[in-house]
Amino acid sequence: MQAPRFLDIEYCQTDDALFPVAIAWSLADGRMKAVVITPEDDWLSEDGDMGDIDLRYLEEQGVPLLELARELHEDLPDQTVYVDGLDPDEILIDKIFTALGQEAPFEIAPITELITGLDTDTLEDRRRQMMIDEGLEPQLPENGVYALLLLAKEEGLLEEN
Repeated sequence: MQAPRFLDIEYCQTDDALFPVAIAWSLADGRMKAVVITPEDDWLSEDGDMGDIDLRYLEEQGVPLLELARELHEDLPDQTVYVDGLDPDEILIDKIFTALGQEAPFEIAPITELITGLDTDTLEDRRRQMMIDEGLEPQLPENGVYALLLLAKEEGLLEEN
């Protein structure tokens, strides 16, 4: 049995800009990948407002979109990928692939479509509590994916290792 796949995106949002800055996703075996994203020039706010995002860090440490898209095509082809449902994940994924003139190789669905026995608020409360219990920083997308993996494990959707 393959494990469900999860994804989380950290992003910059200002008055006139919205773009991804980091992404994490899980693999079929439950491992995770996480990268910082080099932003496209046309994503950036014309007035230079980046909120609390360090553009120099993204440019120096970020992965180019083409490389990111290649990895996502390899890791998540024809998959349903679950997200916490709190962020504009679909918009951000579209932004990545539209910049490359491609379609995303996977479908995004909220975690409520995988874990159907609990309502959205209960799932979010449990996810948030897991992050607190595990000492996870919510700003890191790999922590968001890890919390979703823990939820899936708790619900019996992952094989025990």
